[in-house]
Amino acid sequence: MQFTVTDQGDGIAVVHIMGRLNMVTAPRLREVVAASVAAGQNRVAVDLSDVDFIDSSGLGALIGGLKATRQAGGDLRIAAPNEQVRLVLQLTNMERVLTAYPAASSAFHG
Repeated sequence: MQFTVTDQGDGIAVVHIMGRLNMVTAPRLREVVAASVAAGQNRVAVDLSDVDFIDSSGLGALIGGLKATRQAGGDLRIAAPNEQVRLVLQLTNMERVLTAYPAASSAFHG
């Protein structure tokens, strides 16, 4: 699992995740989002284009990040989920809470 954070300016951070987002790696996502919020980037786009698997812990980390960004007056949005991630979002009804965007670059700059 690898995380890359890019400052897009204007309070926006893009978190690119590579690998599996599961119970082992979910705490790291929480830390990365918390650090971005602490640095003043309260709008976070999570790029899931290279995530090949997500479980309930990964979903929990995304929801935790959403809560953290919203408490800071921002938002968390997801981008480019693959079919497995989309299926998990649909089965859990989380696609209504975590709207997917085609690319991280368009998550906040529609």
